[in-house]
Amino acid sequence: MVPALIVFDLDGTLIDSAADLAAAINSMLADFGCAPLPVPEVRAMIGDGVAMLVARALKARQFERADHAEAAQIFMRHYEADATSRTTAFPGTDEALQALHAAAIPLAVCTNKPERISSRILVKLGLAKYFARVVGGDSLPYRKPDPRVLRHLLEGFGAGREDALLVGDSEVDAATASSAGVPFVLMKHGYRRGAAEAIPCLAALDGFGQLPALVRTLQR
Repeated sequence: MVPALIVFDLDGTLIDSAADLAAAINSMLADFGCAPLPVPEVRAMIGDGVAMLVARALKARQFERADHAEAAQIFMRHYEADATSRTTAFPGTDEALQALHAAAIPLAVCTNKPERISSRILVKLGLAKYFARVVGGDSLPYRKPDPRVLRHLLEGFGAGREDALLVGDSEVDAATASSAGVPFVLMKHGYRRGAAEAIPCLAALDGFGQLPALVRTLQR
């Protein structure tokens, strides 16, 4: 099949943002008088949106009594002030997206990160030009793993669920794809919590250099 749409997760899939997220988390924790968390520990907390990231960080520092809504606002203030200085695209991302874009395959982003920051990061990294749509965690009344967010994208592009792909890095992405009936491609370089072998997928890739070849195989 020729994919009518390829949807990408952002954090852990297209970009490695753990260091910037950790910096903002640690600034938030410092405002509450808490010690910082190491980047690998914060990295393991990423994937379910801002509220869950903040809640996990507060729990890790045994400061759950904090007002979580206030903590999330503090985190976002720090993150918006510096969301890109340590964030990079994973190796091969630009080349793979360029190849898919050149093949006239519509591309979109579906992330639980707020849409405005997501779009800003994509622009900063030179990736925004490849995507026809960016859906963030605040774009719709629902977000991953709710399958409606993926169905919303499919409807917007007129794509059938079996004619699309979701490319992601985590159990959340896999669950979203499964619930929506969309084939899932796992990027093994990301922020998953368990073994790659335990995540159901059409293919598990070591890097973006393998993605165009996979798509060509599907087109045969």
